[in-house]
Amino acid sequence: MRRPLAAAALAAVLAALPPAVAAQGDAKRGEYLAAIGGCLACHTDAAPGARPYAGGRALATPFGTFYGPNITPHPKAGIGAWSEADFVRAMRLGLRPDGAHYYPAFPYPSYTKLTDADLRDLWAFLRTLPPSERPNRPHELKFPYGYRFPLAGWKWLFFKPGAFVAPAGLSEPAKRGAYLVQGPGHCGECHTPRNVLGGPRQDRYLAGGKGPEGKNVPNLTPTRLKKWSDADLAEYLRTAMTPDGDVAAEAMAEVVRNATSKLTEADMAAVIAYLRSLPPLESEKAR
Repeated sequence: MRRPLAAAALAAVLAALPPAVAAQGDAKRGEYLAAIGGCLACHTDAAPGARPYAGGRALATPFGTFYGPNITPHPKAGIGAWSEADFVRAMRLGLRPDGAHYYPAFPYPSYTKLTDADLRDLWAFLRTLPPSERPNRPHELKFPYGYRFPLAGWKWLFFKPGAFVAPAGLSEPAKRGAYLVQGPGHCGECHTPRNVLGGPRQDRYLAGGKGPEGKNVPNLTPTRLKKWSDADLAEYLRTAMTPDGDVAAEAMAEVVRNATSKLTEADMAAVIAYLRSLPPLESEKAR
């Protein structure tokens, strides 16, 4: 039954894609979405003085090293030749303008949940960036992962396109937090362990484990966070400082610096409310 259901879901999303710009997006709001979504980190080289969003950032994984692409409006090196529909298709379906599949190192399994308004605003912001002619660096992947055609099978197994649906029984702030965590924040991409095929283990959602660069990432369910007050959590997400005076590891410190520290007070409270609502899961032993 999974194949026809997945095909139906894909057809529904395709039907909803805008043929053209439906309305003028709010670039300022899009800038906020790009910040809390961590776009800067993955699409900016780690070298000092690198042009923001011009690509080149390396992401080491068990499958090889991925390099974030240039997403400035340069017509050749970046996404300047894209239409808004191309952008929405990439975010919602993980497809390039030429129809090829993106690797899930680009977290479209989370971005598929973004609302039409948020996608429109994000697109408006990206169009305001200074164009950079920096060429994209090819991924360096182990055999046979350099071939894209198997990604159709990966998507069939692990990717469910479609709009965000709030978990039942949540308060309104927690529903907003669920959207932020599951969608633009894409927290599950790093904090949910994966199987040997790189598919997320949904029964361990946000329970931590081995992260994309081989480092252990923490459990975000109440099992671990119950020891922290809401003020402790907010302080950590603003400053990367733990209640006992320790600081976040390098990768999370960057997330805090570029993303979670930018959350509004209301959105910060919403994220915390949602994390509190998760089923408590035990942390896996470090391997």
